[in-house]
Amino acid sequence: MADESKKRSAEYDASSIKILGGIEAVRKRPAMYIGSTGKSGLHHLIYEVVDNSVDEALAGHCDTVGVTIHKDNSVMVEDNGRGIPFDIHPETKRPAAEVVLTTLHAGGKFGDSVYKVSGGLHGVGVSCVNALSEWMVAEIWRGGKEYYQKFDRGEPEKEKITTTKDKEKTGTTITFKPDKEIFTELEFDYDTVKHRLQELAFLNKGLKIILIDERNKEIKAETFEFEGGVSEFIEHLNKGKETLYRPPVDFAAEKDNVYVEVGMQHVKEYYDENIYSYVNCIRTKEGGTHLVGLKSALTRVINNYGHKNNILKENEVLQGEDVREGLTCVLNTRIPNPQFEGQTKTKLGNGEVKGIVDSIVVDGLSTYLDKNPAPARAIIEKSVLAYRVRAAARKAQELERKKSALDTAMLPGKLADCSESNAAKCELFIVEGDSAGGSAKQGRDRRFQAILPLRGKILNVEKARLDKILTNNEIRTIITAIGPGVVTGLKGTTNGGGEGEKEGDKENELTVEKLLKELRYHKIILMCDADVDGSHIRTLLLTFFFRYARELVDNGNIYIAQPPLYLVKKGKQQKYAYSDDEMAAVVKEFGKDGVLVQRYKGLGEMNPDQLWETTMNPDSRTVLQVTLEDGEVADEIFTILMGSEVEPRRDFIEKHAKEVKRLDI
Repeated sequence: MADESKKRSAEYDASSIKILGGIEAVRKRPAMYIGSTGKSGLHHLIYEVVDNSVDEALAGHCDTVGVTIHKDNSVMVEDNGRGIPFDIHPETKRPAAEVVLTTLHAGGKFGDSVYKVSGGLHGVGVSCVNALSEWMVAEIWRGGKEYYQKFDRGEPEKEKITTTKDKEKTGTTITFKPDKEIFTELEFDYDTVKHRLQELAFLNKGLKIILIDERNKEIKAETFEFEGGVSEFIEHLNKGKETLYRPPVDFAAEKDNVYVEVGMQHVKEYYDENIYSYVNCIRTKEGGTHLVGLKSALTRVINNYGHKNNILKENEVLQGEDVREGLTCVLNTRIPNPQFEGQTKTKLGNGEVKGIVDSIVVDGLSTYLDKNPAPARAIIEKSVLAYRVRAAARKAQELERKKSALDTAMLPGKLADCSESNAAKCELFIVEGDSAGGSAKQGRDRRFQAILPLRGKILNVEKARLDKILTNNEIRTIITAIGPGVVTGLKGTTNGGGEGEKEGDKENELTVEKLLKELRYHKIILMCDADVDGSHIRTLLLTFFFRYARELVDNGNIYIAQPPLYLVKKGKQQKYAYSDDEMAAVVKEFGKDGVLVQRYKGLGEMNPDQLWETTMNPDSRTVLQVTLEDGEVADEIFTILMGSEVEPRRDFIEKHAKEVKRLDI
């Protein structure tokens, strides 16, 4: 194995670098390469450089990666890998490192002689970062020499090659500063970067990743290193939850050069599933063939075990959603030639991987269940309970379909619908209380704005089983109003049947096109009071959409209205203020003498004209679009704030209490 590694290392020279294109288009259309020029795109720059270092770790040539955020928001990524080759490239007659850092689709990852597996297969990562940076500096140690080169918005300056004092030192350090001409956000978020680096450490046993933030007076520094791999990852994800069994299920195997590692654990009082799939350390948020293989194998193995051991009745066949209820799972795969959909790598398309993952999961999970009868029985019993609840809900629904509030032919009576038939032009305001609902109904534009007032607080779906959710009147009303077809978390009952074994089947897949066809309003706006109760209701609604209509969040259909907190008057002058600071500025502008400040505690305190002018008029209102940068972080926060466990919630509140500036009770 060591000889093979040396041979690979020896073959990694300038001739290994294959050129497929240039970087001229990157600065003109940056979103094509990094997703956006906002906060997510900014952080993507770090991930692209770090992924190159992780590829060195996957190849067995690197065990430490360091990321430092400097005071000026420049970032340094360093590793102790082999170092990018900097001998002269045979085709361009330039140093190979310069070619890699300035040319799209140039790298050592297009063949399989250098990197057996790699996340950065498109060869655009680090050259993209260079093109979108104000400046970049590359420092490389290799073969007893040190290479130094600076770049100005992707354009190279003259390289310097010197002899290093430490002849044995190898590695690459890339330092870059994002270009203010490109990005709308320039401030890196520490927690966002931390989460990605921690995730990489979980996925690579033994890899040490160090994060340092020098921007504050007190320097932050954390080290991530996990010998437990995905098993430790599962324990981290389920922290604060009561699980069915400990430790998590954990198995790994390699077949046809595809490495598969699975960690899984069921949680007692939670009913949604959380599956995180990865290919070569890249999160595949839209899944793909590897996830299809996992799901189908999981359902089949648990059914087989249940029937073989007489836990399941002969006529009981568990569906996919039954066995995955309350499941937390990490699928970590390494594939030689993955086929991703697009540079952002959100979905795997390799057809052969499905069968490989299926086979490995069947073998690994079957062996675990046979050797661990107590956890096996607990899994089957939880799945059976889910199956019976869904079956009962389906049966009841069939009997009452004509009068059911989930029937799309029968819209809820409290809904004040709009006259526009084109859903793309329609907005639904979900309003807290009948009083605010009355003002909203009078103040709205009836052509395209619909109003749905809620009575009190809806059920906290984080702590409720499916049958209880389905009997909650307010939730049933919301589902009917927006369109039952988009509430995917309840599809096993609302649409009369579950996904079963058709995971990945395009007919069952809720694509963006199908979502928009099923959706009755393309904008769903949550309009709640600016007090504690209003915040709680908004959080309950967001929890429902996150758990049971996640596609609406992912697609950007959910919005939060921003009603004003104050009306400041002086004589005939008046202005609305949306924050304490804004109110203070208006008072200062008007002069303190004779100023009247009205504090709005509820939307019902506004007359219809005021509500329209400040909160509902598309030409003058402010609404916040709900976006999801990271589903795993969001899942953790919802679990802490809305779950059954008190201790994690208390810790969270104590940690963040100092951030609360005003509390209306």
